[in-house]
Amino acid sequence: MRRRSKVPPAPLPQRLGVDPVHLRLPVEGAWPTLRAYLEECLPTVAPERIAALLSRREIVGEAGPVGPDEPFRPGAHLWLHRDLPDEVPVPFELDVLYHDDHLVVVDKPHFLATTPRGRHVVETALSRLRHTLGLPALSPAHRLDRLTAGLAMFVVRPEDRGAYQTLFRDRLVRKEYRAVAPYDPALALPRTVRSHIVKERGVIAARELDAPPNSESRIELAEHRDGLARYRLRPLSGRTHQLRLHMSGLGVPILGDPVYPVLLPDPAPDDFRRPLQLLASGIEFTDPLTGRPCRFESRRTLAAWSDPAGWAGGAAPRR
Repeated sequence: MRRRSKVPPAPLPQRLGVDPVHLRLPVEGAWPTLRAYLEECLPTVAPERIAALLSRREIVGEAGPVGPDEPFRPGAHLWLHRDLPDEVPVPFELDVLYHDDHLVVVDKPHFLATTPRGRHVVETALSRLRHTLGLPALSPAHRLDRLTAGLAMFVVRPEDRGAYQTLFRDRLVRKEYRAVAPYDPALALPRTVRSHIVKERGVIAARELDAPPNSESRIELAEHRDGLARYRLRPLSGRTHQLRLHMSGLGVPILGDPVYPVLLPDPAPDDFRRPLQLLASGIEFTDPLTGRPCRFESRRTLAAWSDPAGWAGGAAPRR
């Protein structure tokens, strides 16, 4: 098998914390010019846009900017900045709780994606942190759903990322969540829920199958009042939407969940009312680089519990 060559460092800087796009040209091909190749092989980019990038020399190779008449060079590396999507700014602060030479721990608000994906690119925790902290190599140690608020960890140096990701892979991180959902006096708690969860690419909702369990959650009742309850949740595995799916399966879906038990229409991009009442509230681990025990706690609250009338009336969360 032919080994893939290492990608050279990008000659273009990040833009608002977003990496430039990297292209590796095929080693074989009969295109007379780079422009001819790009027009054929990048169908989602209009030919006029390609021509403009080349004329302004905004496409860069290893030897520098390339122009409109650049010949096709098999195997060459190219970089360019993509057109960023129009994004509605997420009007909530991303609080940095901890920052050293290896690790950044943040308290993420609802509605802010962790990493760029789909229509969320600049308005993500990773892009914000890279830009505001001046850390272009910052990368996520794990991921937190866009709709979930609370603790998320990022790694400062690429060479340290594997050590922190291994903590999550090997279940050496103790994670705690808080949730607000309906109160069911007939539901016996605490309990451990186990099921087999599958999440198909391109499908919003995960599913539970009749198969050996691959997910496990500990569910506890913290307190209840007026038909609502505050729950303590501990995921013992890390499947997508695991806690949301398990709570819905118990008949107490988390308030504000637009997927479980029923998939609701997408709200308007600027509708920040009634956020999902799920908070990554605590995270505990032994730092793999220093051996130091670490414990972080979210400072955020869940509005449906602290201000149930305001949450039910659709008041936007505090900024």
